[in-house]
Amino acid sequence: MSHHHGMTFLHGIQAMCKHDTTHEGRFGRMFPNLPPCYTHPSTLQALGKKGGPMDGGLGRNPTTTIPMGMVFFGQFIDHDITLDTTSSLDRVNDADATQNFRTPSLDLDCIYGAGPEASNYLYRNGMHLYTAKEGTALSTQSNQHRNHDLTRTADGTAVIGDPRNDENRIVSQIQLAMINFHNHVVDHVISEHGYNANDLKKSSVRKEVYEEARQLVTWHYHWIVINEFLPVMVGQPLVNKTLGQGRKFYTRNRGYIPIEFSAAAYRFGHSLAPQKLKVQKAQTHDFELFGATLGFGFSPITDNKQVVEWEVMFDIDPANPAQRTDKLDTKLPSDLLALPFIQEGENSLATRNLLRGQSFLLPAGENMAAQMGVDQVTIDKVLNHIDTSAPGLDFSNGVPLWYYILAEAECVGKNVGNANQPGEGLGPVGGTIICETLLGLIELDSTSFMSQNRNWQPTLPSTGGPGTFTMADLLTF
Repeated sequence: MSHHHGMTFLHGIQAMCKHDTTHEGRFGRMFPNLPPCYTHPSTLQALGKKGGPMDGGLGRNPTTTIPMGMVFFGQFIDHDITLDTTSSLDRVNDADATQNFRTPSLDLDCIYGAGPEASNYLYRNGMHLYTAKEGTALSTQSNQHRNHDLTRTADGTAVIGDPRNDENRIVSQIQLAMINFHNHVVDHVISEHGYNANDLKKSSVRKEVYEEARQLVTWHYHWIVINEFLPVMVGQPLVNKTLGQGRKFYTRNRGYIPIEFSAAAYRFGHSLAPQKLKVQKAQTHDFELFGATLGFGFSPITDNKQVVEWEVMFDIDPANPAQRTDKLDTKLPSDLLALPFIQEGENSLATRNLLRGQSFLLPAGENMAAQMGVDQVTIDKVLNHIDTSAPGLDFSNGVPLWYYILAEAECVGKNVGNANQPGEGLGPVGGTIICETLLGLIELDSTSFMSQNRNWQPTLPSTGGPGTFTMADLLTF
């Protein structure tokens, strides 16, 4: 990352800093006709600074409906769709690379790399994926720790399809959970077909098992995104409306990542993250998200406390619901407004998000709301909710999109049918961008069940019975 202004590392989306919509490739605009909003940078700095209007302090302000793990699952999804060509481990010599990177999809390339042939270092026998317990753990790790860790090189670097999935303990453990899920599905497929050791000596059989397992894993993952993640974050009615009446704004015929999604709406998770959390039942909420035990990723598990117990992240045990995220509002944890690992330059994540949105020529939130057909009463409610009295704040040109989306979540929130739940999910602008983008990416992916078999239902065992499958089912399979 650049030391100066943090804006020079955006290779693939650099083009989006111009308003030319002809050569978009993987990134594009949902609203190419809306003019960009210009806010004086000093207002953006005043808004995002430590101790400023967005500083949520150290306290907890929990939601009632969003399990903590969903924030990190959201981060996992983000890495899945925005795998950057420049940091990818594989496909570098792929003749089709230019094509590959033009259509982002939720294809789990962070798990599978380029598949067993091209990324054979990720695979054991061409079917199972390696984890630390298959003998690739560090010699210094105890059995307990290696059983809960990713494959790593001798210096501790995780050997995975997307290096970013080791950047904090929790996303690292989600990566491991997805790998373990795939491995269990491989075993499930082998036993369903009744294959024996002899059958599995044939590379054609192994390839078939791998392909079938990968499809099952990916389809169940898409099912969770559509039927659990989106309803939790944007509300079931908006998901139903989009599935029933079609996408209104994400309407191209090939998958792309809207800049409104990547530079604004999908950064909502920064508000849900708490300053402190727990990862095991017996703990109190005492881990700093960016503290030594949990936060400094890119290293092997060396402490029992770093092993995530999924019951505290997702609702697995009905008697003990998972801990909840912080409310979705205009506040971020104090730590995020003074990031410990940025020595020079802007170290407030809020300010960085705001400056970045401006550099990508994002429109004002209220303009986008009007264009989407959100009623004026709701728009006024959001605008009136935004405090303009703090020193140095001038929103007379319009409200920056990311900030508008957070304010909308705080005072309107997700719709759950008979009511809205402020602070419990995204309002109409943020919710629509996220719902349409994720559904669009799945629907436009020629390998997804939404493309191949729209009557498909989950086939793996689930606590809710046939036709259901949740993150809890995936983690306990």
